[in-house]
Amino acid sequence: MRLSRLTLDRLPEAVKKPNYDPAQVSVGIVHLGIGAFHRAHQAVFTDSILAEDVSWGISGVSLRSPDTRDALEPQDGLYTLKIQDGEGEQLQVVGSIVELLCAPEEPEAVLRRMADPATRIVSLTITEKGYCHNPATGTLDEAHPDVVHDLANPQRPRSAIGFIVEALARREAAGIAPFTLLCCDNLPSNGHVLKRVVRRFAELRDPVLAALADRLSCPSTMVDRIVPATTDSDREGIATALGLEDAWPIMTEPFQQWVIEDDFPRGRPAWEKAGAVFVDDVAVFEMMKLRLLNGSHSTLAYLGYLAGAETVAEAMALPGMEVLIEGLMREEATPTLPPLPGFDLAAYRADLLRRFRNPRLRHRTWQIAMDGSQKLPQRLLGTIRDRLRAGAGYERLALGVAAWMRYARGFDERGREIDVRDPHTARIAALVQDIVEPEQIVDAYLTMRDVFDADLAGSDPFRLALVKALTRLFGQGSAATLRAYA
Repeated sequence: MRLSRLTLDRLPEAVKKPNYDPAQVSVGIVHLGIGAFHRAHQAVFTDSILAEDVSWGISGVSLRSPDTRDALEPQDGLYTLKIQDGEGEQLQVVGSIVELLCAPEEPEAVLRRMADPATRIVSLTITEKGYCHNPATGTLDEAHPDVVHDLANPQRPRSAIGFIVEALARREAAGIAPFTLLCCDNLPSNGHVLKRVVRRFAELRDPVLAALADRLSCPSTMVDRIVPATTDSDREGIATALGLEDAWPIMTEPFQQWVIEDDFPRGRPAWEKAGAVFVDDVAVFEMMKLRLLNGSHSTLAYLGYLAGAETVAEAMALPGMEVLIEGLMREEATPTLPPLPGFDLAAYRADLLRRFRNPRLRHRTWQIAMDGSQKLPQRLLGTIRDRLRAGAGYERLALGVAAWMRYARGFDERGREIDVRDPHTARIAALVQDIVEPEQIVDAYLTMRDVFDADLAGSDPFRLALVKALTRLFGQGSAATLRAYA
């Protein structure tokens, strides 16, 4: 028997259930990118406040695959959240997603929902690559195939940006105020980046739409929760615990954080009652998370994968890894952060190390390693740029970048093929696959101006640091390189 509204009363008492009637919830938010992170984070915050206001339900939109819709639609959008760490676990059924749409199959239904007056917020978790932008500059990639398609076919968009601008055009034509755009991806100044690419796309369509985009509210956010991919073993365990089948449960950790700039002209849910923090400027929190958590996460993922560690916890157990990551955060990343009055950075770093060690959270290094060409500018390269300007060292950060270069070539240390998932996989292969000398490999990567801007690519100290790190990885291997930090 399947989890659904009709079977909620069959759940064991220990399972936390919605404290409202899911059938009474209406859509107030359209979320683009209805993946695991959203369902472990924003959907959970929203679930917590629906007992007070059922008008904030979520219409979840998949921009690529129908898999999430096909899994959750028979369950009335319900799914199980398993929160776990070394001390135990808690199961919770989340009911805030009340509609599921697949954009490639039903673009008109998505546009109608986004243009509906009841939709007051459109939020996004589409990963860095979903913004069709140049990560090094934060500007729209006007040659991106989806951008080119959407400008030529505005009624049948493919990209999130195309859907947003067409929905805004329809609202304007109908005399409906714009929705608030809420970016929840790991991009520096994510609200500003989103507004910039939306405005430029709108300008390419119609100058009148560009003026409309100028008036958009796009508050920046900082989000944090570790969410591994769900496995068949996870599904089996949840089915046993519930006595019901759940086609797509979500695994996560107890920690969750959401910092949001409070700029919502058409209203918002009372997320602060669920633990969200509203601020005037999120930039300092965002930088802290990108440089301490995300930069460390990527570094340990590439080095850990190359050393044979399947999960983050296994990578943290490698001799030297925790010392390396702690030093990266404390000595190299923290000095680049602006002041955070009243915030205990030492405690935050210790908390991150504890989270990375969580043995119950099987967060795969391969999963974190995805889309490195899009992630590195925000997670590592910005920190390195600041260290260069300060004349300070960045050996560990450079090792993280070199580990990506080693990983992205597509072969591990035993010569086995790596399933590299990156928008530029083919391009990287063409650049470096047949090169064996570390210096030549580094030089080839540095020609990628959408990853390494001209200042970094032209920096001799940066180049030499990468060559040194990559030479160590090729000559000694990742595990031996890490042991030098033990």
